[in-house]
Amino acid sequence: MKLTARALQESDWGTLQEWWTKWNWPAITKEMLPLNGCGGLIVCKGNIPVVSGFLYLTNSNVAWMEWIISNQDYREEDRKEALEMLISGLEDIALSVGKTIILSVGRNKNLISTHKKLGYTVDGEASYEISKKLI
Repeated sequence: MKLTARALQESDWGTLQEWWTKWNWPAITKEMLPLNGCGGLIVCKGNIPVVSGFLYLTNSNVAWMEWIISNQDYREEDRKEALEMLISGLEDIALSVGKTIILSVGRNKNLISTHKKLGYTVDGEASYEISKKLI
């Protein structure tokens, strides 16, 4: 069975919440995500979801790739291929709407390694995600 990428759907929300919990991530709410939690892709092998991520589109030439998360229980050898497919798919979406730059933040070594493999520049200094809920 081969890997396929598709747009996120409302029905994927429970899967994503389960993954975030298993990885000990803070609660991500739909209001934090593009298109109310459907603004991204999910890569599956058959009916098994493997990895997912979101793409924020801005009013500049920049798109922001974020909240990349994977199925912690998926142990197949094509796990890295699925991540590459996700990142490349999000790039394709950004290009299709005229974006010329894509940014992302990450600290996972495999994620950083995959970005490097795909031609991303990775800053050697640690940085921190900074956020504030205004209301």
